[in-house]
Amino acid sequence: MTKNKSSLVVGKTVLTMNEERQIINDAAIKVTNGRIAEIGKREEILEKNSDLVIHGGDNFLLIPGLINAHQHLTGDRLIRSCIPDSITDNEAIFDWAIPIHEAHTSEDDEISATLVLAESARNGITFTVEAGTVAHPGSVLKGFENIGVGGTLGSWGWDVGDGPYSGKTVDDVLSRQLDVLELTKEHPSVKGWVTLVGHDLMSDDLLKKASDLAIENSTNLTFHLSPNLSDVESYLERTGVRPVLHLKDLGVLGEHLLIAHAVHLNDQELETLINTKTAIASCPWAYLRLGQGVTKFGRHPEFFSRGGSLSLGCDAGNAGDNVDILSSAKLFAGLIQESEIEGMSSASISALELATIEGAKAIGLSNEIGSIEIGKRADIVFIDLEDQAWKPQSPDPVKQLIWSAGTSGIHSVMALGEMIVVEGTCLKIDEEEKFSDLQERQQRLLGEAGLEPRPHWPTV
Repeated sequence: MTKNKSSLVVGKTVLTMNEERQIINDAAIKVTNGRIAEIGKREEILEKNSDLVIHGGDNFLLIPGLINAHQHLTGDRLIRSCIPDSITDNEAIFDWAIPIHEAHTSEDDEISATLVLAESARNGITFTVEAGTVAHPGSVLKGFENIGVGGTLGSWGWDVGDGPYSGKTVDDVLSRQLDVLELTKEHPSVKGWVTLVGHDLMSDDLLKKASDLAIENSTNLTFHLSPNLSDVESYLERTGVRPVLHLKDLGVLGEHLLIAHAVHLNDQELETLINTKTAIASCPWAYLRLGQGVTKFGRHPEFFSRGGSLSLGCDAGNAGDNVDILSSAKLFAGLIQESEIEGMSSASISALELATIEGAKAIGLSNEIGSIEIGKRADIVFIDLEDQAWKPQSPDPVKQLIWSAGTSGIHSVMALGEMIVVEGTCLKIDEEEKFSDLQERQQRLLGEAGLEPRPHWPTV
């Protein structure tokens, strides 16, 4: 990045999402070297910086770049919406998703990651926690670089069971983790995380050493746990206690850990996660898509209302399917309304917080992202208030954004001070050319995995 490269961002309204949740009207933001250098009234900042390039205008609502705290960038995306609804979630994962992952080439991984991150960017997502690359993390890193967004990168680690790239020893698995940490060591926008598959596919020894590795390298640990009852049943049979309580006994809970899902929690597990400041990534659309019981057993609104560290994710191309955090936020707002928790703040406000600053806190990066504040990354979403979804404009832009407009009206996106989307088009790649052979790739992958998706109704 060129030293002292500056520009201005202007808008009708800025939702800063700072500690005071300030809303600034007739605002301007000065961006220097990818960081926010100044925020204030437009007239004052323009007067001091009249020679700088200006992005935005009078008709834009500006919000922080959105955070997707759990997203599979490879595997499912190239067969999106192909896995049948009529099978169990375990069948969807082990009989479909994992064989597809195993069939991926390095080029498939890059194409898949680029495709997901391009869609993410067009939907205002500027930071993605990647849920684990099975085979080619270097190719997924290229996907981040192709689009220009930030995120985390991991390589699936498992030492129980027989799956693609599962380690035969704990040292094998940890070696792959170290490779990712080294790959991202000096990267300006992507951070390596220690990433395990989770569930009941990790030995106690691996889990403890992976947690230690994350802490020693000042990074985070993430894995899947308890999206359904099978993890609970497995841990009870093996250890005599429920999953979260076993993790507590191992000493691996804490601020460095982000657990994906944790839908099936009892009172003691919920309390333990809150007390240890362990974070959860909630992917509400995935739980409904896979029928995992979130409306009957899910306690994420309660967890958040009691001070739990929570974030939102979209999951995978056959579990949630769309890469749209504002859609996930809207659904979560509905779950908040249904929970009827006393003392809970506005559902729409909570939902936007989870997609921005609270999500950033959950992944340990609130000093970098999640709000429009001086010193933070210049990740900014430009929403066109001339879009039909914003007519007429509500006095409460947060309520209108979450319940009504969603991604409609997202015009442009800035990441690390660089415009990466303008008028709904990714500037960094030619999407039509890059993705011209997706149908052929899908058919090849399905064929190699021995899978044959079909429509439910007869086709003539």
